[in-house]
Amino acid sequence: MGHHQVLIVGGGAAGITVAARLKKARPALDIAILEPSSDHYYQPGWTLVGGGVFSLEQTRRNEASLIPAGVTWIRESASGFTPESNSVSTSAGQTLTYDALVVATGMKLNWEAIKGLPEALGKGGVCSNYSKDFAAYTWECIQNFKGGNAVFTCAPMPIKCPGAPQKIAYLADDAIKRDPAIAAKSKVIYATATPGIFGVPTYAAPLREVVARKGIDARYSHTLIEVRPASKEAVFKVSKEGEEPREEVINYELLHVTPPMAAPDVVAQSPLAAASGFVEVGKHNLQHVRFPNVFAIGDVGGMPNSKTAAAVRGQAPVLVTNLLAQLEGGQGQGSYDGYSCCPLITGYGKTIMAEFNYEQQPTPSFPLDPTKERWSMWIMKSVVLPWVYWNRMLKGGDHERRFIPGVK
Repeated sequence: MGHHQVLIVGGGAAGITVAARLKKARPALDIAILEPSSDHYYQPGWTLVGGGVFSLEQTRRNEASLIPAGVTWIRESASGFTPESNSVSTSAGQTLTYDALVVATGMKLNWEAIKGLPEALGKGGVCSNYSKDFAAYTWECIQNFKGGNAVFTCAPMPIKCPGAPQKIAYLADDAIKRDPAIAAKSKVIYATATPGIFGVPTYAAPLREVVARKGIDARYSHTLIEVRPASKEAVFKVSKEGEEPREEVINYELLHVTPPMAAPDVVAQSPLAAASGFVEVGKHNLQHVRFPNVFAIGDVGGMPNSKTAAAVRGQAPVLVTNLLAQLEGGQGQGSYDGYSCCPLITGYGKTIMAEFNYEQQPTPSFPLDPTKERWSMWIMKSVVLPWVYWNRMLKGGDHERRFIPGVK
């Protein structure tokens, strides 16, 4: 049995960031990360892999190179949580105990929830940027597209990076239009389970203009329920307010799928979970409502924020403040305002940098109109943010907005 002052379950963006910040604040703290994977991926880069801008390898690093100095890496996964006894059981049969627990497992992708999808994925024009195994195939599908329907789906919320399903649609539309002959016999369809293009009204307005300008066929309240690869048909359940639910079949030559997502089973079936399956924490203090020495960060947290890597930048300082206070027998004053950022790629060389909080108010990091498509924000997305991720975020650095003049 191993004991650690702080046990972090998950060594992705959230887990590494918290570990780095904790070590900066308290170098002597005994911290362990429970993480089975030897590879660490910059998942926000997978849209650019699917769009032919990055190679998959550019988004990968060795996990060992990212574990902060002095942090113990346990190369196993969690198999059970027993918060009543401050313990976590592991896939190798260990029992680990802790003074404070940070749950940072991320979400799971439910490919099997869509009938026929697991068998169809990765061939016959069926692709997804949500998996390292299929993101490069998305670019292959776009390059080999010769006309017909290019269909892009978005699953019901919550999903990670809710803007990603439409970003690849805009990039594909640009790529298809490079050949006027192919463009003339093609239709780009964005079929989303959501009732609108984006959940934040300030940014939804310019995105509707993008859709109109590009001539994309946007279909709302469309949930993908089945893929029929033999006949190249995608089956959607359409449930619009005030209408009887119905099924709609759309033929495809290219089908980019966003799978439904959920908390991992080990979390959802544990005492830590809310009814949603996600860790039941306060949305401002990120502290468990029943087990005060338990915290959650990133996609697995039950906070009603947009689940992005950028949200971790807003959450990590709050969690660290409150966890250290809890270890010392006090109550931390850290408060998370729901900050998230979604760099909405609207085409090659164009991005709307959507930053917002729980109140759906814009919280821009630059003294510019955040609703405009900008080349500078494309450079931010494709060049600056990957560098920031590897060199500042995962090393525990503060959000860069604090260094930008003219920003509150």
